[in-house]
Amino acid sequence: MNLLKLVACCSLLFLSYLTSAQVFPPKNYPKGYFQWPVGAVKALAANFGELRPNHYHMGLDCKTDKKENVPVYAAADGYIAKVKIEPYGFGRAIYINHPNGLTTLYAHLNDFYPELEKYITAQQYLMKSWKIFIDIPAKLFPVSKGFVIAGSGNTGGSQGPHLHFEIRDTKTDKVLNPLLFGFQVTDNIAPDILRLAVYDRCVSVYEQSPKFFTLKKVNGVYTTTQSVIRENTDKLSFAITAYDRYSGSTNKNGIYEAVLFENENPVIGFQLDSISYDETRYLNAHIDYKLKSSGGSFVQHLSRLPGFNNSVYKVVSGDGVIVIEDDSVHQIRIEVKDTYGNTSVVKFAVQRGFVQPNKPIKDSTAYFLKKEFHPGFLNIFENDKISFYLPENALYDSIRFRYNEIIPNTGYPVYQIQNGTIPCHTMFPLKIKNTAAAYPDKMVMYRFWGDKKDFAKAVNENNWYKASFREFGNFQLLEDTTPPVITPVGFRDGMNCTGQSRIAFVIIDNTEELLKFNATIDGKWIRFSNDKGKTFIYKFDEHCTPGVHELKIGVEDCVGNRTEKTYRFTR
Repeated sequence: MNLLKLVACCSLLFLSYLTSAQVFPPKNYPKGYFQWPVGAVKALAANFGELRPNHYHMGLDCKTDKKENVPVYAAADGYIAKVKIEPYGFGRAIYINHPNGLTTLYAHLNDFYPELEKYITAQQYLMKSWKIFIDIPAKLFPVSKGFVIAGSGNTGGSQGPHLHFEIRDTKTDKVLNPLLFGFQVTDNIAPDILRLAVYDRCVSVYEQSPKFFTLKKVNGVYTTTQSVIRENTDKLSFAITAYDRYSGSTNKNGIYEAVLFENENPVIGFQLDSISYDETRYLNAHIDYKLKSSGGSFVQHLSRLPGFNNSVYKVVSGDGVIVIEDDSVHQIRIEVKDTYGNTSVVKFAVQRGFVQPNKPIKDSTAYFLKKEFHPGFLNIFENDKISFYLPENALYDSIRFRYNEIIPNTGYPVYQIQNGTIPCHTMFPLKIKNTAAAYPDKMVMYRFWGDKKDFAKAVNENNWYKASFREFGNFQLLEDTTPPVITPVGFRDGMNCTGQSRIAFVIIDNTEELLKFNATIDGKWIRFSNDKGKTFIYKFDEHCTPGVHELKIGVEDCVGNRTEKTYRFTR
């Protein structure tokens, strides 16, 4: 009998292991096809799927020893297919298509290699635009594995010198986890799990604050300090705060995979192996957005919210909401892994406590409306002052709609729509009524919440001013008659620039919504770069020969306020 019990136990354990392994089948990406893309020690500042504001990190941030102009290599044979230059985001970036149907991307670069740099410069002058995103003919710039395509940099949205590196499926543009392609970054450290969050799923996640439980590590397994968590509800879900580290590094990186088990049966899991840029904003449903936007840390849900609709989660036997109405003890296990298979485990138990009859949720705010908005529905609100609607895919979970009108000491009324701690997936149109505008064609809509603010041109539709936003908060109409300000940096009218390598200007607009910048020397368009926003820089080149020149700069904001300046200089 003991032997039979032992066999049965082993069989159950094997079945559990097999079931666990089958939640996410092994990946079959080519190992050794790509080389490390930068000439520096193989180390990461950030990994794929790391949690960022409103998006997942979509590649590897390869360290460059805190230096710029480190050689950046083509990771495999192929041809340069696209080049992007923008003030934020990738900054200067190269896309290489490879014969195996994959594309690699290299971002935050400084200068490209000479032949490519010359070609791109010519295209910028042809298009009369520094900011470009262009396709390049397939046979124009072939590259071999290890060919130096650029120097590393700190351009665009970069916060320090590094190389951002991605691998994509060329046809679908879906981004794949580069660490699954055999890059041997040393890692023998299992993820750290800091705390467990528990949610009452009889209520929207946005109408509560989770209960947090500290974790202790006993014999290599994380557990809660209390053996059984008892909650007064019929339904629960869980979330974790966790991060991963690589050997020899202090960087706190993102985890790769987490799977939730109930009574040793897999329920749901998420795995960060492939994400499209169309899906990346769903991060706001993967985390507790309310907690994070209120100054808390990231926590990752082990459940799929009703409005979540991307490929990160895999449902096995439910959406991650655990039903405990049977009053029995439910054994919960969470497995957390990195890309190299290092695994950490959390084990605890949950049981239903005393459940009170459902009561309406009280709200102490004076502006509470007895109105609910739900994911999957067209949600509309309108009165004689404002009108807006949320598309069907705008919400991740239900919310009790909140609205308030505030009359400031000066200016037009402020309308609070929900608050900035509730995420919105899509743009939504908002209309505000105003019949007193002195300058109807100069109206902007201002959104603010905490230290965040946005401006958008407000289009007049029969005294209803319309703009679109992607975040809730406070909204107000403003009249903008103030033109942008042009300020030279280390430069003045009539200056002798002999010996100078460049000229620079800072452009500031009161709404931060600059629409146009144009500069000419002696009537011909000249290429000013605009890396990281407000500073526009022209590096002297063959388009400005020695002699006396006239420089004209014109800037325009989103409602047409324009400033023009003319300078003469000698070179």
